[in-house]
Amino acid sequence: MTEKRVVVVATPAELAESVAKRFLGKVAMAASEDRPVHVSLTGGTMGIAVLAAVAENPLRDLVNWSAVHFWWSDERWVARDDADRNERQAREALLDQLDVPAGNIHEMPASDEGLTLDEAADAYATELASFSDGDNAWPTFDVCFLGVGPDGHIASLFPDQPAITVTDRSTVSVRNSPKPPAERISLTRPVINSSRRVWMVVAGEEKAGALGLILAGANYEQVPAAGAKGTSRTIIIVDEAAAGQVPAELIDPSF
Repeated sequence: MTEKRVVVVATPAELAESVAKRFLGKVAMAASEDRPVHVSLTGGTMGIAVLAAVAENPLRDLVNWSAVHFWWSDERWVARDDADRNERQAREALLDQLDVPAGNIHEMPASDEGLTLDEAADAYATELASFSDGDNAWPTFDVCFLGVGPDGHIASLFPDQPAITVTDRSTVSVRNSPKPPAERISLTRPVINSSRRVWMVVAGEEKAGALGLILAGANYEQVPAAGAKGTSRTIIIVDEAAAGQVPAELIDPSF
């Protein structure tokens, strides 16, 4: 596993633009290699801001989007047209503006589609398995975006909750989320940690404490974000407000 590196950008707006530019470069290069490219999206303010910045960047027209598959690290268990769905927000910010085949957008089931929460989690696991990389029952994500909560949660893996300890399956149903809605679907740590690149996008002074714990190597069950690592690179991109507890030697100017 790679060492976590931190990139500091002045403002949330500049942060979104910087990540969007880097993302487009990575995806364009990967999509030119004549293979499927898998990306895991996240929700939250910064996650959606990055997607909106991708939509506004002219480099997006240079990407072969037909090679790119979009997934989600988690989803809120709400109706398909609910404004709180990560999928709906991602479509509005970016996906509906791209020439991506419908079959390349792998949304999690919604609460109004006739499945129970457990059945929906199983269905997404089956969808992931249909794109298995051969070593695991899921695809290897070229980029896995993650937001980080003030409590250190990632996806819908919350501190000291059972879901963070699940390692024998790719998805998990969540019923006791401390952040509403209480019911959710989430990828598990093994899926996240098999990603080539994990990019955590963090903004706001209220995230500084969690960021400090991540970099200090906190126990992942208490600070789930501390256990998120990519196999090639693990980068935490933050604004100046969130960077108050970042040791200078961990700041990477090369991003």
